[in-house]
Amino acid sequence: MESHTKLIEVKYDDRIVRQFFMAMMVWAGAAFIFGVWAALELADWRVNANLQWFTFGRLRPLHTNSAIFAFAGNAIFAGIYYSTQRLLKTRMASDILSKLHFWGWQLIIVGAAITLPLGFTQSKEYAELEWPLDIAITLVWVIFAVNYFWTLSIRREKHIYVAIWFYISTILTVAMLHIVNSIEIPVAMFKSYPVWGGIQDALVQWWYGHNAVAFFLTTPFLGLMYYFLPKAVGRPVYSYRLSIVHFWALIFLYIWAGPHHLLNTALPEWAQTLGMVFSLMLWAPSWGGMINGLLTLRGAWDTLRTEPIVKFLVTAVTFYGMSTFEGPLLSIKSVSSLGHYTDWIIGHVHGGTLGWNGFLSFGMGYWLVPRLWKTELFSKKLAETHFWFGLFGILLYYIGMWASGITQGLMWRAFDGNGQLLYPDFVETVTRIVPLYWVRATGGTLYLTGYLIMVYNLYKTIKNSKGVANEVVMVPATMEDHSKVKDTGHRWLEGSGPVFSILALIAVAIGSIIEIYPTLNIHKYVPNNVTVAPYTPLEHLGRDIYIREGCYVCHSQMIRHLDFDVARFGSPSLLEESMYDRPFQWGSKRTGPDLARVGKKYPDLWHFKHMINPRDIVAQSIMPNYPWLAEQSVDFNVLRKRLSVMKMLGVPYSDDEVTRAAELAETQAKQIAEGLTSQGAPAGLEKKEIVALIAYLQCLGQKRGEKSVSISN
Repeated sequence: MESHTKLIEVKYDDRIVRQFFMAMMVWAGAAFIFGVWAALELADWRVNANLQWFTFGRLRPLHTNSAIFAFAGNAIFAGIYYSTQRLLKTRMASDILSKLHFWGWQLIIVGAAITLPLGFTQSKEYAELEWPLDIAITLVWVIFAVNYFWTLSIRREKHIYVAIWFYISTILTVAMLHIVNSIEIPVAMFKSYPVWGGIQDALVQWWYGHNAVAFFLTTPFLGLMYYFLPKAVGRPVYSYRLSIVHFWALIFLYIWAGPHHLLNTALPEWAQTLGMVFSLMLWAPSWGGMINGLLTLRGAWDTLRTEPIVKFLVTAVTFYGMSTFEGPLLSIKSVSSLGHYTDWIIGHVHGGTLGWNGFLSFGMGYWLVPRLWKTELFSKKLAETHFWFGLFGILLYYIGMWASGITQGLMWRAFDGNGQLLYPDFVETVTRIVPLYWVRATGGTLYLTGYLIMVYNLYKTIKNSKGVANEVVMVPATMEDHSKVKDTGHRWLEGSGPVFSILALIAVAIGSIIEIYPTLNIHKYVPNNVTVAPYTPLEHLGRDIYIREGCYVCHSQMIRHLDFDVARFGSPSLLEESMYDRPFQWGSKRTGPDLARVGKKYPDLWHFKHMINPRDIVAQSIMPNYPWLAEQSVDFNVLRKRLSVMKMLGVPYSDDEVTRAAELAETQAKQIAEGLTSQGAPAGLEKKEIVALIAYLQCLGQKRGEKSVSISN
């Protein structure tokens, strides 16, 4: 009787890995250049150069999307396609689906690169892309998922390794997050309104936004860590049991943490507390993963000194630990009251993305390229130089933003001996930190320089290649289980892909439902005697222009329940005030002041001059000029369809208001234009975008009222 196992030849699809890796390198350059450009625009407003397509408000979403979905996304796919085939001992199930995934994803990125500078945005953090691209993302992700789970079903290794666990949770959870957050009603080719409004939109968006970080920038990279770090040091993962605890605790707890982005706001107290508590609990599994990664080096610490690849990977894991310590720290209400809306958050995010995601991607790249192109790395010394440029760039960036953010937070909350704000003029809190914006730009430039060194090093490496070929291996013809003991517990679960996947989906669905469902009936949070008037047609059009220009990137519309916020901006924002807002505009950063109660605070001419050239109003302003707003005309005819969709979504417009939307908007625009002309502004503004924007700004904080109660004798 033969005891040996029949083997067959399998040729892995390394071409798809090379394609995703090269795309990663190309888009990394774009992301880093956009980032440095945006940093320079804050350091010196003149860098905006009156370029409508590349003002900071439009460039910043382009930078974040290119960094997350183009650079990190392609890195994820390159690593997943490479490691999955080897861990499952099989080629990807379908070469066609792999190709569709690659080209579909690149086309989506190109679509984002075109539409975001043109102002087509939903203004939702990390989910700015409009509905055609949202549909494309869904289709491409389904293609990826089908190919992946199909490959899982034909694997020749019974037990799925820990990296695969994280890939499975990524695919399932990202699909859920994207679909729920992207439910919207189109009103034009690149314009839509979300079905969620106000508090619902805020909670769903940050459920998505925080978990986009969790399940797009964390779990897949943890999977890559569990594969590439042991490969780089030639050691097994430190603890299998710790891997189990790390995985299940992380995916269950992470999904609850979104509300910590909305602390001290109008969000109900129970939701804020829920987000804070679960964020604090994340310390344990996150650091468990970091420890598991770092202790994998036991017995191989010399490689940290001699191998630049190991330097990148270990430093990446260290930044993961630092970021996952700081995140829960910032979710404590008292710390959030200092850090939220400041540059501290920007530093925190970039410490994670540049250090964790960036360095892990670079380390993976240096490990992959010699194997994919069958050659030796051109220069370890250049890789070492890249490492130090990148590390000093990150540290300079993070320390600059940490100092900037703490300075902002302390200045905002400072009171003098008489109980008055010590820095009542908001612009003073901005000008004080401008030198630190130059520090940030310098750090970003160093990081970009390190990347360019990598490009040269890998170019020379690939040029020295004698050719490429897919790796060919001999593997068992059928799935085999080499264990002599019957599988129980988690070992059994690892042998059942469908059951494992279902349990992972349940783990992330529980928190999602409990978090979101109670807010679906927003009216239960609104007092019975309160009314909120919807935006007039012109105000609604102005709001769309405000979103198009990316004003939400620098201005919040949420006055928190904090004494210094109230002293500076007015009474705290109430959730009913934004109940008809689609999308919500609570904001995540204050480079400029909060606008929740700016309505009627200044005359129309003030707003006109401020938009054309902010320095005419505030000499120290770092805000870009928006001269095109006084030149570009509006189309009032789009309003009927837009208001009809809003009415369908529950905004209390009458049929008459919807039918006469264009007429009503023209009438209000004419009144504002005439008033501006009488105050010294140019004539002929009644059909210009600036008038619609002024109408919107002047209505902020003016919509809430109380129902009159008649008392009969």
